[in-house]
Amino acid sequence: MGIPGRLLGFVLLSWLAMPLQAHTIELARLDADAPASQVVSGRLDGRFVATPAPVLYETADAPRWWRVRVRDRIDDGGHPHLVLEAPGRNRIDAWRPGDDAPLTRSLFGPDADPAFSTRALVVPLPHGLQAGQSVYLRVLPWSSTPMQASIQPLASIQQDDIEYVAWRTMVLSTMVVLSILTFGFWAGLGERSYGFLALTLLCHALYLAFNGGELRGVDVFGYRLGADPRAARVSGMLALIVSNLFLAYYLDLRQRRLWMMRVLDACNVALAVLLAISLVSHSFLIPRASNMILLVAFSMIIVAAIAGINRSSRAGYFLLMSWLPMLLLIVLRVLELQGWWAGPAWLAHAYPLGFAISALVITVGLAEKMQQLRRERDWASRLATRDALTGLLSRSAVLQRLENAVEEAHRIGRPLSVVFFDIDHFKQVNDRYGHMVGDHCMRLIALRTRSKLRLEDSLGRYGGDELLAVLPSTTLEQALHVAEHLRASVNNRPLSIDGHLVEASLSLGVAQLEPGESFERLLERVDTALYSSKTAGRDRVTGDFPLATENA
Repeated sequence: MGIPGRLLGFVLLSWLAMPLQAHTIELARLDADAPASQVVSGRLDGRFVATPAPVLYETADAPRWWRVRVRDRIDDGGHPHLVLEAPGRNRIDAWRPGDDAPLTRSLFGPDADPAFSTRALVVPLPHGLQAGQSVYLRVLPWSSTPMQASIQPLASIQQDDIEYVAWRTMVLSTMVVLSILTFGFWAGLGERSYGFLALTLLCHALYLAFNGGELRGVDVFGYRLGADPRAARVSGMLALIVSNLFLAYYLDLRQRRLWMMRVLDACNVALAVLLAISLVSHSFLIPRASNMILLVAFSMIIVAAIAGINRSSRAGYFLLMSWLPMLLLIVLRVLELQGWWAGPAWLAHAYPLGFAISALVITVGLAEKMQQLRRERDWASRLATRDALTGLLSRSAVLQRLENAVEEAHRIGRPLSVVFFDIDHFKQVNDRYGHMVGDHCMRLIALRTRSKLRLEDSLGRYGGDELLAVLPSTTLEQALHVAEHLRASVNNRPLSIDGHLVEASLSLGVAQLEPGESFERLLERVDTALYSSKTAGRDRVTGDFPLATENA
């Protein structure tokens, strides 16, 4: 498609978005870099080609002349200015009526006007313009961005500048705060997803600050890198590479969608090549190629998110909810940069705002994903520490509790007792009623005995039909009373299981930790007490009294 065709196409789609002031001017271009004396004198006016709307769009890296002409007289009341919005890195030389030398304007470098924000290039018209008078612009293009031209009073420009600065400050502040927050999560939790997201946010914030000119007044960045268009290009491509890595990791594409991961890897390789070329070249082909790669990469991410939704992935839901609106904004912006249409003025700032909102949603989604992983980890931990049949602590878990309790009891000098018990004639229950009834019997006894213990007490299945209770801050005398309650909770009434009334009783041994005693020795003593209960006729409690025996 030729340049006139593309201009006509995007003008037809966007003329409603133009400010009212734009209708007071006529814009024309000269496809040649003629001498300034011939252009400014008006001798080449017949070679200028009028554009359907006041939009300056450069598709080549050679200088070009544009003519701005007013239809009606504009007086000097209100201090009129010629405004060229979203100029990117372009530089203009403006010849106003009566000027002997041009007024040069650029967003960056020595030609920047610090009196105005970086949303537009502003050329003052101190004497206004008479009907039919022209302002000639020689554009030195550094970027292919459509520039909407209008003539506005100073008060209107200042109001727009205030709104622009407020929006940019809000967006960049949000991204910086989110990056610090996610970096803190990464440092605290060690989860790589937060590290990728923090790096993504920082790279995008750096790109926006370079491209929007927020760093042009900072000595280190503004004076050295702020005037160099390559800084924005390099930081932008780096931000896209990091974004692809984060999103691929977030959606687990390397494990679930390998072919999509390969497409993103290819995009990142291409971007890395363009990044290296950007260090030595200012070609217009570089941003155009990177824009097309951006569309491919983001489209692939959306496809991956939809595929994730199809398998009920919450990560896919969060990504699609946050990324789809921003992708639409990016598509519109890229099409504008490619010269296929001209959007409203706010579109240039919609991408950073959309990215900030998307980053916020992704942060929430990542937090939800971390909670899900924690729930799964807690569930796995519970399965590892719980007995599958009874729901009590497993053997390893209850022994660990006992070992920890012994260490704490020795350290702070508090009493500790244990109760070791098993079910009398449990083999006969299995033989008579079957293992299904036997398993149900174990669950009921575990439920009855656990209900007789305190929250700080621990009860675990030691093995088979043997159960071990750890009772912190409990003396032997108190533990004997607890053991009697455990025995009574089982033998006070039969167990009703599948229509059968199963008589059950417990044999219990009790022991208290002695000074300097190990938990292994404590287990030996309470096991001996349990054996004494069984040999004495079962359904009873026996306590181990080593000190009383020695004194006797």
